Amino acid sequence: MDFNKINDQLTVSSQITPEEVAILKEKGFKTLICNRPDMEVDPGFESEIMEKAALEAGLNFAYLPIFPGQFPEELIEETARILSEEAGPVYAYCRSGTRSTTAWALAQSGRMDPEEIISQAAGAGYDMRGLRPYLAG
Repeated sequence: MDFNKINDQLTVSSQITPEEVAILKEKGFKTLICNRPDMEVDPGFESEIMEKAALEAGLNFAYLPIFPGQFPEELIEETARILSEEAGPVYAYCRSGTRSTTAWALAQSGRMDPEEIISQAAGAGYDMRGLRPYLAG
């Protein structure tokens, strides 16, 4: 289980297991975002199973699937809403953590300086320099 901390508000990673959700609660996370589409996962890792594990652990849960290369405005807006309104810190996962990081970065456009977004992502091991034109608004 990876803990790629973007900032105090968000940590991202690759796919987690239902059993690992309890660890998130122990580490102080309050909300879990699943950015991995169900069609990508093996049986036992579908969003319904992950949601059940999250709720049993006392975490909020959001299923915001991101298909490779597709970041619709509604998804970015919902990511921004969750990060600003739901209890944090937030833990988000996808296949590698890149889509979760990209959704966060795009959700911060206009809220944070683009260089700070890129720097925070880089600190967690994700290169968001290619998003610079989008982050600048």
